[in-house]
Order: sequence, then structure tokens, then C-alpha cells
Amino acid sequence: MFGRWVDSPRLNAWVGDPGASYRYSGNTFEPYPWTPTLLALRERAEQACGTRFNSVLANLYRHGGEYTGFHADDERELGPEPIIGSISLGAQRTFRFRAKQGGDTVAVELTHGSLLRMGEGTQRLYKHDLPVRKRVTTPRLNLTFRYIHPL
Repeated sequence: MFGRWVDSPRLNAWVGDPGASYRYSGNTFEPYPWTPTLLALRERAEQACGTRFNSVLANLYRHGGEYTGFHADDERELGPEPIIGSISLGAQRTFRFRAKQGGDTVAVELTHGSLLRMGEGTQRLYKHDLPVRKRVTTPRLNLTFRYIHPL
């Protein structure tokens, strides 16, 4: 981050079709192969979101002290208007959106088994985060399905 190494405040793994490499935060991630469970979840996410996905970023937040700061998933390989299907498993966590132009923050409570569809315009117009919640003591697994475009 900003030219120096820092520990990530969560654990993650990149899974996807061969060639679905993803670059963010100065790192390039080559995909691990799909598991049968992730393939089944991908199919359900594709049906619910009305689009095709070729990859998933799995983030494990072991407790409420692990988080992600405000950002947009707007890397070139995601295309100009990416659609992201985000499945939450485990602890309920607060997910927030804020317009890139500033303004109020809108919070959504993501419960176990929920699917959040971030559609066209979301990454272009908004940033999102998962803030620290010290009272959360159980883990949450987040699966964010995406489509990587070849560059």
C-alpha cells in the first residue's frame, strides 16, 4: 500500500477459470481451480444476477476486527460496468456504500446466506467497505463472483 508492504486485514483466495488473472493493490493473482461447491454456488449466483462469472474472490473475516476500507472494484480487467454477485456466509456484518462524489453513507446488513448484487454503475459511482465491528466474534466468508475480461 502506497509503496510499502502491509498485512491484509483478512484472508483471501482467488479462484477461477484458467487465464482469469486479477490485479489489484499492486499484486497479480492467478486463479486456483474451481471446487465442486464453488462451481455450484457460481451457477446459483449467475442465475440470480443474470450474468456470467468466471472467477470468485473468497475473503475470510475471522472476527469483527478484520475489515476492508472504502474502495471500488473498478480495475480494467473487470470492464467498464462490472456486475458483482456477493454471497455472505457466517456472521452478520454491516456493508456500506458511499458515493464517490461524497455524501451520506448507506448501510446494509448482510446476513448468513444473503446475496448482494452490485450492478451496472455501482463501481463507477460508489465506494464500499466492511467496517470493523468489535462485537462480532464469529467468522464471515464472503464470495464475490466476477467476470474477468482478457486484456
